Amino acid sequence: MARVLVLATRNRKKRAEIEQILGDLPLELQTLDAHPEVAEVEESGQTFEENAALKARAVAAATGCWALADDSGLEVDALNGRPGVYSARYSGEGATDADNRKHLLEALRGVPEERRTARFVAVVALASPDGQLHCMRGEVEGVILEAECGAGGFGYDSLFYVSLQGVSMAKMSTEQKHRISHRGRALAGLRPWLEALA
Repeated sequence: MARVLVLATRNRKKRAEIEQILGDLPLELQTLDAHPEVAEVEESGQTFEENAALKARAVAAATGCWALADDSGLEVDALNGRPGVYSARYSGEGATDADNRKHLLEALRGVPEERRTARFVAVVALASPDGQLHCMRGEVEGVILEAECGAGGFGYDSLFYVSLQGVSMAKMSTEQKHRISHRGRALAGLRPWLEALA
């Protein structure tokens, strides 16, 4: 019988991405949709590491299962690292991905290409019900485009150009994105602990 691993999210796109990356492991992946009794965990940390650990520990304790949480976002150098941990709500609470992309483009209006450098950051945390915690960070460097390019992905993918690949994150194949993405790199680093669970 497969070990249950609860993903500390109700985000279907994030779940699909994690399932594709970890699909070869004999784990039964569930999201918080399977645990309606578990309340949303407030992301009160000041760093990606703090938020991922908060969510993983809270969900593991509430469900009695191992839990996997991630906190991820976009750091733009010309904006002193913003939106950072506030990436999902950059243009306000309840913001959509489109709202956030529009807000970012407005914030960078007039900024030349050489100063539009940025990185996607993801920290994944794996927690057990008894308090064990393993964290791993992944990053991918890129440049913020002046207009959206590509219809794939989600979040800021259509504005994030990866120079080494010569394409925006939203134009990559699923396999290509998982191989180089911040979340893919973080999960790859966490893989030995995930394999030990299976």
